[in-house]
Amino acid sequence: MATNSGASAGSVALAFLSGALLGAVTAVMLAPQPGRDSRERVTGYARRTGEDLLGLKDRATDTVEEVVGRGRELVDEISCAVREALDAGRDAMRREREINSLD
Repeated sequence: MATNSGASAGSVALAFLSGALLGAVTAVMLAPQPGRDSRERVTGYARRTGEDLLGLKDRATDTVEEVVGRGRELVDEISCAVREALDAGRDAMRREREINSLD
């Protein structure tokens, strides 16, 4: 469930940043100023949005790596518990067989 929420939050952030970029481009293009100034402003907005997206990607990558690491730890813990339970079951069966063979 957490992975699904992370993907949803990432989608929302991407949609927000895309909307902000489109809004900024539209505002700059409709503003009464020379074309060179407009292009420089659009370039600046695009650069900042690209940097924001890279930051978002880095945070998402860190989160995925953290979740994978936690998952591996959980699998290791469960594997160890299962091994211990199997060993205890084998020992109990062995003792039971020894008791039954003595009778």
